[in-house]
Amino acid sequence: MSQQPARPRATLSDISSRAWEHPADQGALVALRKLKGFDSLLKAISGMFNERAVRLVFLGSAIRADERQFPRLHRILGEVGRTLDAPELPELYVVANPVPGALTIGMNKPFIVLNSGLVDLLDDEELRFAVAHELGHAMSGHAVYQTMLQRLLQFSGVLTAIPLTGLGIRAIVAALYEWSRKSELSADRAGLLATQDPATAFRVHMKLASGGHLDDLDPTSFFAQGQEYDDADLRDSVLKLLLVENRSHPFLVVRATELRRWVDSGDYTAILTGTYPKRQDDDQAKLSDAAKAAARSYSESFKQSQDAVGKMVHEVAGVLGSVKLWLDDTFRKGED
Repeated sequence: MSQQPARPRATLSDISSRAWEHPADQGALVALRKLKGFDSLLKAISGMFNERAVRLVFLGSAIRADERQFPRLHRILGEVGRTLDAPELPELYVVANPVPGALTIGMNKPFIVLNSGLVDLLDDEELRFAVAHELGHAMSGHAVYQTMLQRLLQFSGVLTAIPLTGLGIRAIVAALYEWSRKSELSADRAGLLATQDPATAFRVHMKLASGGHLDDLDPTSFFAQGQEYDDADLRDSVLKLLLVENRSHPFLVVRATELRRWVDSGDYTAILTGTYPKRQDDDQAKLSDAAKAAARSYSESFKQSQDAVGKMVHEVAGVLGSVKLWLDDTFRKGED
């Protein structure tokens, strides 16, 4: 595939990952970061994850992108890293897997893995979105918590066999799945900020949803389909809750709809013009601000969605989450 000429993009100097984090994702991450030593505890609990061994598997079985191997991907990673002003670039591997997909894994030093099916499916601009999506995961610290989720899933079968623990484990897993789905919305925003072309971002979702049959799709109908999903009746609402309970990713049509909603809100354009939180201020990020943003997000979802059960769940989750964050912040201040 011929190299596409690069077009000018705004460099988002010193941008904080808070700029692209979905409010529900951001609230959880800020809360976790405020707990001193919490990441260290997570890494200790995740001691069964041998990062060196996992990296060696990919080093021995996949292809690491560099100046001579998959140089196109190596170039794209460098470009999106400069656009997002990433302090450090993760390694990027391509694994032989015809199913389009990607992941970012690792605890201390995350790395990106792209399936060969994804590389085959997307052009340069679309790959920019996909690579930046994964870089967004790495910069937000998602890989640590995703690894925790995967470890918990591996042991959940054993734990649920122990009397009185099954419901608790299921609740924890469900909560982590919900966070994981929100983290995907955050990473989509990072991908868009690096690509700086909404049409490209939406095209990736359309290609992935259709298996690459872009010529057979119509953007207007595609987004109308997403709106129809949102406008579910009571019976469908219950089904939707059951269908996504054990999914780490939102449905692709839903992801595109959420990303377009973010663009339409004006936040995306504001970031490109230089209005965004800076990394140097991350230590001063207030937990109460994250709680308010999460509450606003759930409230807006309530207003926009015609989904009866979804409205109720979003409202209750938003209120409870905000109250917990506010209480945590209040009592923590009292202890300082």
